[in-house]
Amino acid sequence: MADDNGNVLDTLSPGAVRRIHLIGVAGTGMGSFAGMLKAAGYDVTGSDENVYPPMSDMLRAWGIQALTPYKPENLDVARPDLVIVGNVIRRVNPEATAVREQRLPQMSFPAALGSLFLEHSHSVVVAGTHGKTTTSSLMAHVLVEAGRDPSFLVGGVTQNYAGNYRVGKGAHFVVEGDEYDTVYWDKGSKFLHYRPKTAILTSVEFDHADIFRDLPHYESTFDKFVRLIPKDGRLVVCAAYPNAVKLAQACPGEVITYVAREGAEADYTPRNVRFGPEGARFEVVERGSVLGTALVTLSGMHNVENTLSVIAAARGLGLSFEEICRGLASFQGVKRRQEVRAEVGGILVVDDFAHHPTAVRETIAAIRHRYPERRLWAIFEPRSNTSRRNIHQEDYAHAFTGAARASLKVPERHDKVPTDQELDVPRVIEALKAQGIAADSTVDVPSLVERVARESQPGDVLLVMSNGAFGGFIDKLLTALRARMGEG
Repeated sequence: MADDNGNVLDTLSPGAVRRIHLIGVAGTGMGSFAGMLKAAGYDVTGSDENVYPPMSDMLRAWGIQALTPYKPENLDVARPDLVIVGNVIRRVNPEATAVREQRLPQMSFPAALGSLFLEHSHSVVVAGTHGKTTTSSLMAHVLVEAGRDPSFLVGGVTQNYAGNYRVGKGAHFVVEGDEYDTVYWDKGSKFLHYRPKTAILTSVEFDHADIFRDLPHYESTFDKFVRLIPKDGRLVVCAAYPNAVKLAQACPGEVITYVAREGAEADYTPRNVRFGPEGARFEVVERGSVLGTALVTLSGMHNVENTLSVIAAARGLGLSFEEICRGLASFQGVKRRQEVRAEVGGILVVDDFAHHPTAVRETIAAIRHRYPERRLWAIFEPRSNTSRRNIHQEDYAHAFTGAARASLKVPERHDKVPTDQELDVPRVIEALKAQGIAADSTVDVPSLVERVARESQPGDVLLVMSNGAFGGFIDKLLTALRARMGEG
């Protein structure tokens, strides 16, 4: 008989279980969800192939036992009432196989989040190709500062809270809505489990080429998402993306538009945008009337746009403009989003998660706004499944405007990316040189570290962009710079 999926639950009452075991607990999302479950009063264990810092340290601090490697015997230790299976887990995983064979109740992480937390909250979901982590973190912080005591679960470490989750007693739960698939038995997007009452749709551009065939296929999951919003719900959508606005027409609830272009036709727009070391300051225009001036501790027009979406959503939740502004001004940002790592001998090193060409372009523009007098050297690793491909070949060729210099890491071969679909890095380099950008590429991290450490000069901003660890590039670079500058 064909192997079925076992005892999969779609819904579950929060009081129906006490002991919860997470398979794949060392991932950022799963690890944080384990911490959230522990904070909510559940007995929590987890397992993974390897558990390294910082997640190993975090799990230990939360009192969560992490068992390694994956094996059926872990279930004897955990004795779970419910098993939560991460989306990195394959059907052949020995522990997942044992869960099926023992008919233990199991759920995906998104389904469990939906049942145990979101079902009984006003779910505020931030979805879209770009800006999800920053926008959801800012949305959550605005609600905290306004005294609403929200819960949240986002995809990055928020600097205000030194973590990416919070368990509050208020009505609102802010969640970053990921369009990636859910678990091996459910290939639908995670955000389809998140019960949106209020939603923000930041952007829709083709991404995740490993699971979506093309842009229409990618758009189809957002179409399903916006249809989940109830009639008394609200969708805040960015008017800079006409396809997103078109998708929003299927939403049963109220649709509100925003865009960072002054004088554009949208419900929320900015006026007199000014950038400085403290961030972005601008007047907020709500349906033609000026609400007042907002200051947000972020840079770049894309972050002005992200901020407008939060203002629009927060207004719909009943917050005053003054309450919103208090949160905007005290937001400290998110790790790996324009995060200043260090300044060594006058050389500033900034870390960012950008990998899609739009994100690369907007991040470079934002750093130019923040440090207009300094030379910008953009260092980029095309690491994601999509960025390794030639889908965005021409977009990358025009994504580095504003950088004086650009260095690209040539990605290693990937078994999911056919040779004829690989990004042609030398072609990108030649296109950048034709634009007057001093561009080069390298196949290994050590030689890139050596080059950047040797050739960077005081006053430079080194903007490092990757959605992964980049082979420890930044830590190695800082060590090399300190050695060069005699700082030990």
